[in-house]
Amino acid sequence: MTLEKTICVVVLTTLSLAAPAFGAGDPARGAQVFRACAACHSLEPGVHLTGPSLADLFGHRAGMTEGFLRYSEALRNADVTWNEKTLDAWIAKPQKLIPGNFMTFSGINDTQQRADLIAFLKAANAPGASSGAGMGGMMASPRLESLRDVEPQARVTAIRYCKDSYFVTLANGKTFPFWEFNLRFKTNGGPEGPAPSKPVILRAGMQGDRVSIVFANPDEIGKLIQKRCE
Repeated sequence: MTLEKTICVVVLTTLSLAAPAFGAGDPARGAQVFRACAACHSLEPGVHLTGPSLADLFGHRAGMTEGFLRYSEALRNADVTWNEKTLDAWIAKPQKLIPGNFMTFSGINDTQQRADLIAFLKAANAPGASSGAGMGGMMASPRLESLRDVEPQARVTAIRYCKDSYFVTLANGKTFPFWEFNLRFKTNGGPEGPAPSKPVILRAGMQGDRVSIVFANPDEIGKLIQKRCE
């Protein structure tokens, strides 16, 4: 073998050893990276949050998760199938892979973190792992707090609107005023949502001055609010 060929073999071998390989990530480390994703993505089939479920992810076309209705047109029309390579590009910079999508996540620059996350997602999608029993339960999907059985101080019985204020009466008989800009109306028709015609108030903000009232369906909102000043 000539000197030139020897040098070429050494260089190619060194590059091969140095190149990152898909599947070389650590699922346990990836579970920690996934914590940033868990607020928006479930790992259970059919359980959609802000984003679609990531169950059965590998080998499926982007923008085609059954039951998820909130895809951008860019994702629905993208000719992308999820595998280690496309996921690595997506996690690195979603807007570069599929411009115009609704993903607000800017991406992960760290190559090792991306490899770890992909390894975790592969483990989470392995047969028998969707229940969240694997890896010490780290793959369990996030759950919304149940609003079915709440205390009387969280159950809304009446809402009165006057000028710039809402007056919310609770099942314990107390009424609280809120500036209209600090009150949000939400719906949750899933199993964790409130029972029909039994909306629930959720407080936020340091002073409890910002609240959300969650209804079982949007039809209930207009029916409960009475516009009158006393």
